[in-house]
Amino acid sequence: MSVSEFLHKSPKWMKEEGPESDIVISTRIRIARNLARYPFPVLLTEGDADAIIELVRKAIGSAELEKIGKFQLFRSRELSEVERQVFVEKHLISPNLAEDERRSAFALLQDESVSIMVNEEDHLRIQCIFPGLQIHNNWKLASEIDDILESKLDYAFDEKYGYLTSCPTNVGTGLRASVMMHLPGLVLTNQINRILSAISQVGLVVRGLYGEGSDATGNIFQVSNQITLGQSEEEILDNLQGVVKQILQHERAARSLLLRENREQLEDRIWRSFGILSYARKIESKESMQRLSDVKLGIDLGILKNASGGILRELMVMIRPAFLQKLTGKELAPGERDWKRAEIIRKHLMPD
Repeated sequence: MSVSEFLHKSPKWMKEEGPESDIVISTRIRIARNLARYPFPVLLTEGDADAIIELVRKAIGSAELEKIGKFQLFRSRELSEVERQVFVEKHLISPNLAEDERRSAFALLQDESVSIMVNEEDHLRIQCIFPGLQIHNNWKLASEIDDILESKLDYAFDEKYGYLTSCPTNVGTGLRASVMMHLPGLVLTNQINRILSAISQVGLVVRGLYGEGSDATGNIFQVSNQITLGQSEEEILDNLQGVVKQILQHERAARSLLLRENREQLEDRIWRSFGILSYARKIESKESMQRLSDVKLGIDLGILKNASGGILRELMVMIRPAFLQKLTGKELAPGERDWKRAEIIRKHLMPD
């Protein structure tokens, strides 16, 4: 596949439904690994960076890995700034990797459920994203890919500390598992801060739509483990699974409370957002995400009948600035992006 085909297609987690998909948008597993005898990426020369990329290129072309699927590797320097940003908006690469165009690269599985970032904060970051709540299924695939790569590459490993990573918080398993959740019920009933505080007490952290430092736009929160050292992979995953199940219960209870005690206000909010999105000719990103959150809530509660339940999942990437510019084939000023964003949303809500 060409880079253009990857840029214009939707990844698997956007297109497909998964378990608990009324609340859980996606599950991500990320494994950090480094190669022995090379400095961490922050100290890499361009020559060393190129050598690591070539080692990874050979490893992903192995017969063992091709049984899982065909990977395609892209050098960051071969892509434009907008193209790299599209991959960030699709959650396939990190902002840090997109910024280091000289030394970084990434490999994608054709359905975009797996990406392997090269020379980001660590030499390798293996990432798998599944739709809905699929923590253990996701880990099974990520672990299989990791085992194959470890058989081809010399990982930096210490018998006492485990896998060595650039950041001390990743030492040990190198595992980060995160679940992206749509939690409007907890936000509207003013319970979200209490829930977030409780989550932080059990070794988990909550971030916004695009990870560390980002806002919870559209009532979307990412819950992930914070500890990688001193726990096994299964302990990390079981802890996250248990907490997410509790959040699901609280969110469903909050939605029931809203229907029971504030149904008229809730319906008015949902229908107003549906009307604005259906007819607006210009809309900013932040407002569009909030109103799409209202519409998805209305669909999930049965208030809106004739709209796709995956509308938020599908549009949360398509209405981002870089994706809009790649879609139109030209650079767009902020006001022009607002017009194009409104057009795309209208077409999804009211298809011909």
